Parts: sequence; C-alpha cells; structure tokens
Amino acid sequence: MVLSLEDFLIRGRVLKLYRQALRISNRAPSHARADLRQIIRQEMENNRSCNDKQRIRFLISEGLERVKRLDETLDMQGH
Repeated sequence: MVLSLEDFLIRGRVLKLYRQALRISNRAPSHARADLRQIIRQEMENNRSCNDKQRIRFLISEGLERVKRLDETLDMQGH
C-alpha cells in the first residue's frame, strides 16, 4: 500500500501524539500507569479504521488537548 503525502503526514502526527501521550503517562503514579497506558492504547485502537481525513484531524486536535490537560494535571500533582 502506497500512502499519499497527506496520508503520510497525518500518520506521522498520529504517531507523534501516541508517543507524546505514552511519555507523559510515565510521569503518572506507578499504581495508575498501566491503566493510563491501556486507555491511551484503547483510544488509538478505537479510531484505527477511521479513513475520514477531516475526522482524523479533529481526533488529533482533541487528543492534543487531552494530552495537554493530562500533562497539566500531573504537574499540579507534582509528578
């Protein structure tokens, strides 16, 4: 399967979001880390078959906001 340039760039953004979410999950308390990683993985899997580029862009934006809130929450908790 050959990806178009746009598909390739979107795929890169999704992977970057996933890696960023996993990195931030490392700062969570140890008792919550595995659950948080499972939630992140499940969110990605739930939308894996989405082919609508506009929907994917929306999901990326929403994901970035959620990662930002998680990061801020962990900062406030001192993690």
